[in-house]
Amino acid sequence: MEAGELAHLRRARDLLDREYARPLDVPTMARAALMSPSLFARRFREAYGDTPYGYLQARRVERAMALLRHGHLSVTDVCMAVGFTSLGSFSSTFARLVGEPPSAYKARDHSRLVPVPPCMTRAWARPGWIAQPCRIGEEVLTGPQ
Repeated sequence: MEAGELAHLRRARDLLDREYARPLDVPTMARAALMSPSLFARRFREAYGDTPYGYLQARRVERAMALLRHGHLSVTDVCMAVGFTSLGSFSSTFARLVGEPPSAYKARDHSRLVPVPPCMTRAWARPGWIAQPCRIGEEVLTGPQ
């Protein structure tokens, strides 16, 4: 992939990172990358290993995790704040990426993260596609010892 094409894709990815809470569709994303929607979707997946929509969903869930850790908003309010329009869709996507429902994640004690810098919290809490609970701050077993 050419450097110019990667720069255009970064512009679209930056749009997703910045505007995750607003409705975004592939044609809008593709315009930011100065590409046709079909070419954009293919190239985005090649460059970032995920579809544009999958990347957007992960950013929304990542932000939702941060809001839920603070505990000031209800799950429904968080759902709407990060750009989901359906609580059911939010809950199922959250559970798929984080490994537990948003209500369980919110109820968990996150006090161990208070002294951790936000940049590290974001890295540790980044949602994955393996359905295992996100146990930040808990002891991690590295296998038989």
